Amino acid sequence: MFTGINPSTHHPSKEWYQENAVFRVSLANFLFFGVLSLIMIGVKDQNDRRDSWHHGGWILKTVVWALLIILMFFLPNVVITIYEKISIFGSGLFLLVQVIMLLDFTYTWNDSWVEKDEQKWYAALLAVSVGCYIAAFTFSGLLFIWFNPAGQDCGLNVFFIVMTMILAFGYAMLALHPQVNGSLLPASVISVYSAYLLYTALSSEPRDYICNGLHKKSKGVSTSTLILGMLTTILSVMYSAIRAGSSTTFLSPPSSPKSGGRKPLLQSEDLEDGKKEKKETEARPVAYSYMFFHLIFALASMYSGMLLTGWSSSQSDGSDLIDVGWTTVWVRICTQWVTGALYVWSLLAPLIMPDREFF
Repeated sequence: MFTGINPSTHHPSKEWYQENAVFRVSLANFLFFGVLSLIMIGVKDQNDRRDSWHHGGWILKTVVWALLIILMFFLPNVVITIYEKISIFGSGLFLLVQVIMLLDFTYTWNDSWVEKDEQKWYAALLAVSVGCYIAAFTFSGLLFIWFNPAGQDCGLNVFFIVMTMILAFGYAMLALHPQVNGSLLPASVISVYSAYLLYTALSSEPRDYICNGLHKKSKGVSTSTLILGMLTTILSVMYSAIRAGSSTTFLSPPSSPKSGGRKPLLQSEDLEDGKKEKKETEARPVAYSYMFFHLIFALASMYSGMLLTGWSSSQSDGSDLIDVGWTTVWVRICTQWVTGALYVWSLLAPLIMPDREFF
């Protein structure tokens, strides 16, 4: 919370002002995309007037966005405090969406190479998969050195690292099981991502924690993890925009037609003429859900605010570092576990519900 007020002077600290400003801008972005998401609920075809609102009106949108940012600085602090609490849950949802995007990306990547049905692409799949696993286990080994100093009781860190390695091995075994229609590439990519999440979690441990072997370089580590976190956020949002631009099932509304379907045959010339006349006034269905598209940006706005302020943990330990504290650690550890759970579900769900499509 915004507790960085010196009790002796009753004046807010510099860090308090910085966090306050970050959350006010974050709130403006959230309201902007959140309202757009609400407006776009139920858009199914291009005849809907809101389709033009989604694709156009950039000058008006820019003006409204700028005005929102300005107005946020006139709101009382209690509103920002409430928004901060809500942002914790919104950020968790964004991390969940981020994981779903990663799974969608890896499966799409794997399918695109398998569909080529050539020996060199199969060899490339194997090479990339093996390379990812080597990177994941090598990185996990380095984490043993960095976050398990000799002579210290760091059982929690050791548990996190060993569990990450066991899960990575388990992903491969499950993906290669004959009853599971899996592949080694998604399993290897998820393993690398899990190792990355573990690194960001452990490097966010308080700088005075003896098991944080990077505590002497904690400022540099905090900056690097912040940059990596913002980079993954930007890539997630960009990927959602790219995927939304294509007709896929990931962001497609339920009413969107799927490619490859067989069209009904016309039985008379009258029906054919009537269909031609109807086409003149009938627009194509939208290729993706506009509501979900803007919702991703709204959640990303919340997550960026929490990331830049260290999930409000920087004020709790008196540190001037961002992205450091036990709250950040556990958020990222839980994200790693959710990532693994979703990947396992993506493999088992087709067996449990064979009539449904997953990724």
